[in-house]
Amino acid sequence: MSRLQNYAIALSTLGFALIGAGNVYAVEMANGIKIGEVNSTSAIIWTRLTKHAERNIDGKPFTDSKDKRVKPKPVKDIDAMEAAVPGVQGEVRVTWSTTKRDARSTSEWKKVTAKTDFTSQLKLKDLLPGTQYRVLVEGRATGSDKVSCKVQGSFRTAPTATQAAPINFTVVTGQDYPRRDDLANGHKIYPHMKGLDLNFFVHTGDIEYYDKPNPWAVNQALARFKWNRLYSMPNQRDFHNHTSSYFIKDDHDTLKNDSWPGQTYGDLTWEQGLNIFREQVPMGEKTYRTIRWGKDLQIWLVEGRDFRSPNNMPDGPDKTIWGEEQKAWFYKTVKESDATFRILISPTPVVGPDRGGKNDNHANKGFTHEGDEIRAFIGKQKNMFVVCGDRHWQYVSVDPKSGVREYSCGPTSDKHASGFSERNRSDMHQYLKIKGGFLSVSIERVNGTPKATFRHYSTSGKVYNEDVQTAK
Repeated sequence: MSRLQNYAIALSTLGFALIGAGNVYAVEMANGIKIGEVNSTSAIIWTRLTKHAERNIDGKPFTDSKDKRVKPKPVKDIDAMEAAVPGVQGEVRVTWSTTKRDARSTSEWKKVTAKTDFTSQLKLKDLLPGTQYRVLVEGRATGSDKVSCKVQGSFRTAPTATQAAPINFTVVTGQDYPRRDDLANGHKIYPHMKGLDLNFFVHTGDIEYYDKPNPWAVNQALARFKWNRLYSMPNQRDFHNHTSSYFIKDDHDTLKNDSWPGQTYGDLTWEQGLNIFREQVPMGEKTYRTIRWGKDLQIWLVEGRDFRSPNNMPDGPDKTIWGEEQKAWFYKTVKESDATFRILISPTPVVGPDRGGKNDNHANKGFTHEGDEIRAFIGKQKNMFVVCGDRHWQYVSVDPKSGVREYSCGPTSDKHASGFSERNRSDMHQYLKIKGGFLSVSIERVNGTPKATFRHYSTSGKVYNEDVQTAK
C-alpha cells in the first residue's frame, strides 16, 4: 500500500475524504435546519454547513469576568472553545414533496461561503395550502459530487383564508446557552412543544444575549459563535427540523440591552447586528409581517428595534418604537383582515405592567404617547389580543383604559425567570407567575363557535394557566 493510500485512509478515519488531486473534507450540518416564514404557498429552508457533525464538546471553556467594566480578553482560536461549531464552505440543495409521495422537487446546488457564516436560505414556492411537506437538505464539499451530509425535516403550510381549520402554535422568549436547563441537550421546553403537534412556533426575541459573558459577543465572530453554539444543541435542532418557525429579534440579539439604531457594542456595530440576525434565521424581505392561518387566525409579527427613537428622547408624538411606515402598515392590514381572531405578537410588552425603572417598551412611561395610540386602536378591534416576549415572567393582563388583553409567554427556563415578584400583582393581572416555560395558543371551532385557548406551560410541560376566549 502506498504512502498516499495510507494518508487517505487516515483522513477518512477522521471524517475526511481524498477526492481527485486535492483534499476535500466532508461537510456536516451540526446546526440542522430551520423552516421559516411559512404561509399557504411558500416556505424558507435555512441550513449551515459545518466542519463537524457535533459541537466541540471537549473545547476550552470561556472564563469571562461577569463585570461588564472588565474588557474581555481576545479569543485567539474560537474554534478551540467549548461548543464551537466552525463552519465550512460547500454546496447545499433541498428536495421537497408532500407526504402523499407526489412528485418531488429539487433545487439547484447552492454555494455557501464565510461571507454569510456558511449559511443558506432557499425559498420554496408554489406549495399547496394546508398540506404536510417533507424536506431533505443535502450538503457536499466544494468540488465534490458526493453528498456527505443530509437532514430530513417536515412542516405544514397554512390553510387558505376561507378554510376553517384548527391551529396550534407556541410562543417563547429569552433563551441563552448558559441558562439552559439541560446541559447536554439544550432547553427542556423544546421536546414538550414538539409533542403538542404544532402548526408553527414563534420566538419573540432575545434568542441569544450578546451582552452576557462566556463570551461577551463584542464582535461579529463571537456573535455568530453564540448562535451556532445554541442551535447545535440536540433539543433545539430536533425541534426546528420538524417545526415551522417565525423569528423576531429584540435588543440582546441585535446588539445589547435596550439598544437603538446607531449604537455599538465593543467592535460589534448596529448594522452587523441587523445582518447577523437575518443571516442566522430564515427571513423574507421585511422583519415585520403578517401571516394568515386559515379563516380563524391572522398573526402580526412586528419589528421593535430598526425604527425606534432613542430611549432617552423626551416622549411625544415624534417618539416611536415601530416607526411611521410600520405603524401605518399595521393599522391598514388589521382593518383589512376578516380573520376571526387577530393576534399581535410583539417582542416587547404593549400593556404590561412592567417593573419600575424600565424605559424600553410601550408599557413604559417613556413611550406613553405611542403606547396609548396603539392600545386604543387594538382595544377597538373585535377578538384581537397581544402576545409578548421580553419580560422574564409569565402573565395575563388587561389594560384598564383600552381593555386590551396581553399574554406574556415568559422565558425559556426557570433559571431565566426574574425581574418581577408575585407580590407586585395588580388589578391588571389575571394571571402572574415568575417562572419559565412557554405559551401555547389553540384556535378551534366548538359546535361551530370559534374559540381561542391560551395556555401557559412550565418547562416540564405542565399547564400553569388556561384562558379561553370565545369569538364575539
